[in-house]
Amino acid sequence: MPGSSKTGHASKKARRLGADIVFIDEFGYSFAEDLAATWAPRGQTPILKRVTKFRREISTFAGLSISGKLYKRHVKASIKAPDVIAGLEQFRRQIHRPFILIWDRSRVHRSQLVQAYLAEHPDIRMEYLPPYAPELNPQEYCHGTVKHRLKNLNPDDVAAIRKNLDKEFAKLRKQPHILLSFFHYAGLSVKQLW
Repeated sequence: MPGSSKTGHASKKARRLGADIVFIDEFGYSFAEDLAATWAPRGQTPILKRVTKFRREISTFAGLSISGKLYKRHVKASIKAPDVIAGLEQFRRQIHRPFILIWDRSRVHRSQLVQAYLAEHPDIRMEYLPPYAPELNPQEYCHGTVKHRLKNLNPDDVAAIRKNLDKEFAKLRKQPHILLSFFHYAGLSVKQLW
């Protein structure tokens, strides 16, 4: 997609429609998992046993637009189709105009529920990224930066995780040069945010 005529086509289409382009992705954050320490003979992979039952404590449905806006919605546990729909509804209210969403081909994005929702909302146009190409999504670099900044976080609870995620997203919102760099890392020739 980067540098391709498809990207240029989406940009021209967005301008003609008065639409924004929003790259969307989800990511999860959990407490450091408590794993039982295990030794294994040389050459054999140790088998780690989970001591706690927690997997993903909080997930974030996030969007980064060509206009330099960041959108997010936190969800308890992993994201499912109703959460995607709720996130898209929130983004629609925040964006206030049509938008072209660009995302990967994950199962939740292709679900019947999400596809039915998109069919009912012509103000949201959808484009898929090529399969197995997360590096083409600027949102990947956005949430990668947030997670990197929180890598030494030792939260007491989900509220602390959410508070810190919100704080890091707020910092990024004030750094348009960094947001622009995410588009460059994805190989998109965006000269400035709209």
